[in-house]
Amino acid sequence: MIKKFISILIIFGFFLPSFSFAQEQPFQPPKTLEGAKEMGEKFGEAAKEKLPGILEKLWKEEVMPIWSKMWNWAKNWLENAVWPWIIGFFKEKIKPPLEKEIEKKKPVIEEEFEKEKQEIKKEAPEVGKSLWERFKEIIK
Repeated sequence: MIKKFISILIIFGFFLPSFSFAQEQPFQPPKTLEGAKEMGEKFGEAAKEKLPGILEKLWKEEVMPIWSKMWNWAKNWLENAVWPWIIGFFKEKIKPPLEKEIEKKKPVIEEEFEKEKQEIKKEAPEVGKSLWERFKEIIK
């Protein structure tokens, strides 16, 4: 059974390529230089007419689906693998020391905030007056 199968494959392997030689060739090379020139001009005209449509079809039917699949894969990978890792890293490694440092500096920050508030309260009337005075000068 296996010998018959292998012998059939060998026979087809030898005979199938010879059938392609029996087909008519649609393209015949030009015999003269003038014929080559005419063929080139015909090809150029056909390319000018058909090439934009061919490129558009290739772009829409082959390139864009591949790129959108790649984009969706990358987006899903980032959302499912990378982003959870980043969030976990932030929660475990960055957030606790940052919270400790904030708690240490909170009283200092509050003192500085109060000082700034007092300074602004002192300067605000002067700034307000000067703005009002400037406005009066502009009007005059």
